[in-house]
Amino acid sequence: MEEMLTGGELDVLTGDYLAELTMLILGRDRLKDPSRGYAKTFLRQLETGLGLAKDRGVRIVVNAGGLNPAGLADAVRELSERVGVPAAVAHVEGDDVLARGPSGGRSQGKAGWGEGVLTANAYLGGGGIAECLRRGADVVVTGRVTDAALVSGASAAHFGWAADDWDALAGAVIAGHVLECGAQATGGNYAFFAQENIDVTRPGFPVAEVARDGSAVITKHPGTGGAVTPGTVTAQLLYETAGARYAGPDVTARLDSVRLAQEGPDRVRIDGVRGEAPPQQLKVGLTRVGGWRNEVTFVLTGLDIEAKAALVRRQMEAELDAGQRPAEVTWSLARTDTPDAPVQEEASAMLRLAVRDPSEETVGRVVSGAAIELALASFPGFHVTAPPGKASPYGVFEVAWEDAGQVPHVAVLPDASRVEIPPPQKTQQLAPVPEPALPEPLPASGRPLRRAPLGVVAGARSGDKGGSANVGVWVRGDLGEDAWRWLAHALTVDELRRLLPEVRGLPVTRHVLPNLRALNFVVEGLLGEGVASQARFDPQAKALGEWLRSRQTDIPEGLVP
Repeated sequence: MEEMLTGGELDVLTGDYLAELTMLILGRDRLKDPSRGYAKTFLRQLETGLGLAKDRGVRIVVNAGGLNPAGLADAVRELSERVGVPAAVAHVEGDDVLARGPSGGRSQGKAGWGEGVLTANAYLGGGGIAECLRRGADVVVTGRVTDAALVSGASAAHFGWAADDWDALAGAVIAGHVLECGAQATGGNYAFFAQENIDVTRPGFPVAEVARDGSAVITKHPGTGGAVTPGTVTAQLLYETAGARYAGPDVTARLDSVRLAQEGPDRVRIDGVRGEAPPQQLKVGLTRVGGWRNEVTFVLTGLDIEAKAALVRRQMEAELDAGQRPAEVTWSLARTDTPDAPVQEEASAMLRLAVRDPSEETVGRVVSGAAIELALASFPGFHVTAPPGKASPYGVFEVAWEDAGQVPHVAVLPDASRVEIPPPQKTQQLAPVPEPALPEPLPASGRPLRRAPLGVVAGARSGDKGGSANVGVWVRGDLGEDAWRWLAHALTVDELRRLLPEVRGLPVTRHVLPNLRALNFVVEGLLGEGVASQARFDPQAKALGEWLRSRQTDIPEGLVP
């Protein structure tokens, strides 16, 4: 926060503190202390940040309120008095629908959303933020709004956009989506950081210069690390998205209309964004504790890895079967060992046992005790990566839908007055966008193929949405139109399934985005019941795209650098 406030010009500083997993963590915090439920990190940053912002005329908009935006607003007022920096504080509420139940049925309460639901929050838009800023707030804190609403709400307040200025709102939503993950837009987690020689030791944070028509230039403060290029912006545009219609509570932005252009060093222009009416329903994120889990990772070193793995599996399975067998038992063997390794760790493979069950006792000491009791009676060289411990709870994220008119959206202004934000007057039933015409394929004759990793031609960015994952793939900017012609025809759903065997039995949808020279794949069910359930080795699918890039395929020789 200090770096952003002192490094260059700003009108509004936004901060995104919430994720699906965060809501579960905040829900457990609220169970222990009803006065909590918000991101305390924001208050620590504000100790020095509030004075810097006030001196520079910068307004602050954050969703750090989590499950208790009113409580955080009070805490900001207390901090304001303590540090001697007067600040008008407002907040947005209404997203927490746990007590209301579906369709506002208060009598249904928590049970209306299903057994064990810990949090239930609708994703609100930017209308409440805009109202707070128009009424003079220096600091606006919200609960669960869409990540992009922090930027679109601030932009709507600044330019006075109407609720149906959809193209402008859509442009701001796209800018907000680029900003939402901070340094991911300035070279962080970027597939081509090495090839493009981008120093991401300490990347700066992105800035959006939003214009009245909703177009924007993505840049960063002078002298900060990283880079802003069409590639880094494309990577973030594809992050955690699905089809061409990027639906939100205020507007549906058309990803297939986005155009990018390098305007100068570390300056990328986004324009051409078209907006449509939003859907009638709001997304509601539900979290609950799904049960209990435990895991043990056995280290297998040297020779006979497969036989060692089979031995300890037989021993552990016998112990599990002797008592109350856990509901889910998963084994995975990672062959990280190499022959004739000069370092012991390089001679070792990892055998991971993960168990889940509704009962803490079934996956607690019963499992960890059985593992450690084998220490002197199993495979040679027996040891584990960490001492087995107690069972730990795991969470589940689910999605429900609620009519926007049933969810309150209230701006609580600095003078404590309350303004209700009306739902959109016009909505639409979202339908898939017909697949655009693909570019002409490359001629098959006369072009020898070379077996090489997909990543020499394409970048990728992947992430999670509930139990599903997305993988966005785009061609390297220096390879020209031929690379896009090849990728659009070669990387089909069937080819993706071949390259990623874990995906073979799951529903996969491919979306084509010609303006970005990109494909976006949505894989349903890969992450089980969401990130908090830790269903796989990479529970948030963050590295799924890099795994895809490492897989080998047949590429026309002229495209391989």
